[in-house]
Amino acid sequence: MLAALLYDLDGTIADTDPVHYIAWQDVLQEFGVQIDETIYKQRMSGRTNPPIIAEFLPQLSSGESEAFADRKEARFRELAEQLQPMAGLRELIDWGKQNGLKQAVVTNAPRENAHFMLKLLKLDRVFDRVILADDLGIGKPDPAPYLYALNEFRISPDQAIAFEDSPSGVRSAVAAKIPTIGITSTQMPETLCGLGVKFAIADFTAPELWTLLK
Repeated sequence: MLAALLYDLDGTIADTDPVHYIAWQDVLQEFGVQIDETIYKQRMSGRTNPPIIAEFLPQLSSGESEAFADRKEARFRELAEQLQPMAGLRELIDWGKQNGLKQAVVTNAPRENAHFMLKLLKLDRVFDRVILADDLGIGKPDPAPYLYALNEFRISPDQAIAFEDSPSGVRSAVAAKIPTIGITSTQMPETLCGLGVKFAIADFTAPELWTLLK
């Protein structure tokens, strides 16, 4: 029996990837590094900052890498003021509450960004848990964040549904054996289906989602 809804943040709760893409472009230009949308989708979307920076700027020290990540996220927050929740999200959250489901955000986003985003979207008092990879010391694609969510709610994987948009997020949820629905804000449906989602939808208004839930 369904007991919990687990949501990724970036690209799932809101379509943030276009903003992250611009922010990465801006800060990487400081080092003469240029990226296009294909590079962003294949090598950056959904990952935590440390491996991205290690790949694109391997010359940076640990301290320089942290400072660079801070500048990138500050740039993201400057650009993010106009973001809105994904279509149908509020209705799904309300449905979950009416049906007594636990709800959590499970994200690789840095702490400051996660809290900024949820407050900006007026979702900061909505979820039962906000689970941050930063707190666990390990992020997606490892299943650890989702396994932690299951443990927090004391449920089995088949009692939850996860919503994810990125390959790393889908791999994390699927590895935790949670039925996963893909959100196609950043990837093609066939990409997400190839990684093991039940099906892929554009947003939370999709009829197939509500057929599954009801």
